[in-house]
Amino acid sequence: MTVLDRLRAIRRRLVHDVGKRLLRAAGAFQARHSKIPTTPFLGNDTFPWIGRIEADWRVIRAELEPLLRRPEDIPSFHQLSPDQQRISRGDNWKTYAFYVMTHRVDENCAACPATARLLDTLPHLQNAWFSILAPRYHIPPHHGPTRAFVRCHLGLVVPRDREQCWLRVADQIRHWDEGRCLLFDDTYEHEVRNDTDEVRVVLFLDFDRPMDAIGTWFNRVLLRLIRASHYFKDPIRNLALWNRRLRREAQQATFE
Repeated sequence: MTVLDRLRAIRRRLVHDVGKRLLRAAGAFQARHSKIPTTPFLGNDTFPWIGRIEADWRVIRAELEPLLRRPEDIPSFHQLSPDQQRISRGDNWKTYAFYVMTHRVDENCAACPATARLLDTLPHLQNAWFSILAPRYHIPPHHGPTRAFVRCHLGLVVPRDREQCWLRVADQIRHWDEGRCLLFDDTYEHEVRNDTDEVRVVLFLDFDRPMDAIGTWFNRVLLRLIRASHYFKDPIRNLALWNRRLRREAQQATFE
């Protein structure tokens, strides 16, 4: 690594750390302007379309299953977002992205058309991907960057020993059920542990938090700043490079 590369890495780290502190400092302001509770977990009646997601879970899982047969074609979280290297190691946490900060990943959506059609109808959707957790993997405690979102996990593949596969948010622990959603505020410290010999897969979704007029304006400005940063640009660029490599390899295999 050259001196210039080192300086760029230091600058990037500083920008990332300062930005994260500012986002967390904004959390109290966002809580005051939130139209819904800011508790660790939220009820499924928070959003009226949750029932629609749950009703289609088998259709979604049917499109997931062919992807799971080729795990090497799915990137690990940190391969898309290098800032996640502390919590994503090796091939233990894979992500198949459909939306990244409202950016639609058309290639992945085309591979799962029924899932994509459902996602396209969901209002205020920011992020959507299959989150695939390997057996015996632990995502260590961490905090999400902003209270502008509410996170949702739709259980798609849950280990039979579900008590040994759990999500902790603050001091509360929940277990996934296939076909059911868990809604939570990821700005609380949270962690995931899969102490089973089976994979766990959820459809990972982020929605805009319902806010009053001031909070809505604040979050709109905040999200524009995030989209202008490496926090958004890196995953989009890396995902495009990943899919381009897969296309090239598929073309080469065709001619062999």
